[in-house]
Amino acid sequence: MFNQLGVIGCGLMGGSFALALKRAGLVKRVVGYSKSPSTTELAKRLGVIDVAAESALLAVSGSDIVLMAVPVAATEATFGAIRHGIKDGMLVMDVGSTKRDVVDTARRVLRQQIGNFVPAHPIAGSEQSGVAHADASLYNSRQVILTPLPQTQPDLLRKATDVWTAIGAQVLRMTPENHDAAFAAVSHLPHLLAFAYFSAIANQPAGRDFLSLAGPGFRDFTRIAASDPAVWRDILLANREEVLKQSQRFRFALDALEHVMLAGNTQALEDLIRSASDARGAWQIGGVPRGPAVK
Repeated sequence: MFNQLGVIGCGLMGGSFALALKRAGLVKRVVGYSKSPSTTELAKRLGVIDVAAESALLAVSGSDIVLMAVPVAATEATFGAIRHGIKDGMLVMDVGSTKRDVVDTARRVLRQQIGNFVPAHPIAGSEQSGVAHADASLYNSRQVILTPLPQTQPDLLRKATDVWTAIGAQVLRMTPENHDAAFAAVSHLPHLLAFAYFSAIANQPAGRDFLSLAGPGFRDFTRIAASDPAVWRDILLANREEVLKQSQRFRFALDALEHVMLAGNTQALEDLIRSASDARGAWQIGGVPRGPAVK
């Protein structure tokens, strides 16, 4: 059990982590800080946190576990604010969806405290944001990717693994580089495509009419396109190199389909479609992949 959890960013992710630890009996007290005082006040009223801190440093002070649930763009400032409060044995984690930039920032800012940091990316979320929607079950049966550094203290890595496992998550480990390459393919590129698609539709005079005819299978695409613009601006720019690599691969695949359509090559078009369908079936998309695990 932890004596005190310090949460920096008392929104959906940070609030849900606090509630999950409380429900599992893993923490005695939760101290929270958010940039907006109204957020921490609400978090306290809802029982998500026990004490509202006036600064990130005060949220860290006295904590033996810290979760930074802030936008990736705010990572450097947050590290700078808490660096002098990180003590021996304190576990510090983030929830950022990119990792190479976070790790580079940690090395630059945390310096000798870098061993306390275990970079983390919970693959969880909701269309709804804010502490009012915090849910103790948010991380249950979800994957959490840890990207430890060579300097990461082994005992703190074990603690990080144990705490996520204890609240129901499946923990995987990857290098920061492999993480960003993987999520450029399965998350960041799909968002880029959704944004581009809806921009293309919106610029057509009958675009709204077209969208009104979309079937239920279109809802996930719509949900992706409705993601927070500021958050995804930062994610796409932070991982631009890998996202652009995936975008180029997509262009090659789209060009191949367009080429056989222009040629009217029925068999070639069917073969390309079948190839995609077979790949989806072989990897059981939406279930457990049959191919090599990403680690």
